[in-house]
Amino acid sequence: MSVFMDLNIIAISDKKKLQNIIETAAHLGYSTVAINYVLEPQQKKQQIPKPLSVSELCEKLPIVQGKARPIKVLNRLTVVATDASHFRPSNEYKNFDILAVFPKTEKLFHAACMTYDVDIISIAATEKQPFHCKRSPINGAIERGVFFELSYTAAIRDSTMKKYTIANAINLVDVCKGKNVIMASGAETPLELRGPYDITNLGLVFGLSEGDAKAAVSTNCRSAVLHGETRMTALGIIHMKKKSQPPSEQPEEETPALKKAKTESL
Repeated sequence: MSVFMDLNIIAISDKKKLQNIIETAAHLGYSTVAINYVLEPQQKKQQIPKPLSVSELCEKLPIVQGKARPIKVLNRLTVVATDASHFRPSNEYKNFDILAVFPKTEKLFHAACMTYDVDIISIAATEKQPFHCKRSPINGAIERGVFFELSYTAAIRDSTMKKYTIANAINLVDVCKGKNVIMASGAETPLELRGPYDITNLGLVFGLSEGDAKAAVSTNCRSAVLHGETRMTALGIIHMKKKSQPPSEQPEEETPALKKAKTESL
C-alpha cells in the first residue's frame, strides 16, 4: 500500500486551525505532512522562523485513516528568492526537515537547480511563470536528487490562478518528462485539502502519466524527505569496501576462475 504525503501545509499563526488541517490530512489518508514556514527576505526585518515542535503543535497526533499509526509531522522552510543574496545557507536551516526555495527569476532558478543545497524547488502557481523552464538546469537538478513542487490550492481559490497553475505545470512536466515531480496542497484551511487519489487525477491534467502522478504524492515525496535527511547529516556518500578474502594455502598455484574453466574444457 502506498504511503501518501503532503509536504506543503502552510504554517499559519492559528494553532487550532493548523491542528484541524493535520487532522483532516490524516483522515484523507496522508501518512506524513510538512508544516511549511515561508521566508521572504525581500520583506524588511523578516527573520528565519523557529519551527514549532510536534509536542507544541499537537498533544496527541491523529491516527492515519486505514492505518494503525499516527500521522508524522515534519517542518519545512521555503525561501522565496528574488535576489541571489536571499538564499544564504545558515545553521538555522538545519532546524527544518525539508529545505525548499522558490526562485523568482530564471537566473535564480538555474542556480537553484545546479548549486543550491535544497530538497525542493517550488514552481509558481499564483502567477504566470516569468521564464521558460529549460532542459539543462532541470536535468542538473534531477541528477542531484532535487524535486520540483507543484501546488494545487491556488487553482481551487481562483479560476485565473487555475489557468496559471495548469500552464506552469504542463511547462515543467513537458521538460522534465515527469521525473522528480511532487504535488502538494499549500493549504491554509482544512477545506483546501484534497485526497491523494484526487491529486493523482489532477496530475493527469498536468501531463503526468498515471505512474508519475501517483509517485508525485508518494514515493517522490519520500525521496525528497530522505534527501533532506542526507543534507542535514552529510552522510549521503556510500563508502564501498571490497571484502578481503582469507589467505589461500597455496597462493602461487591459484588459478583465476575464468582461466581454470577454459583449461578444464580442453
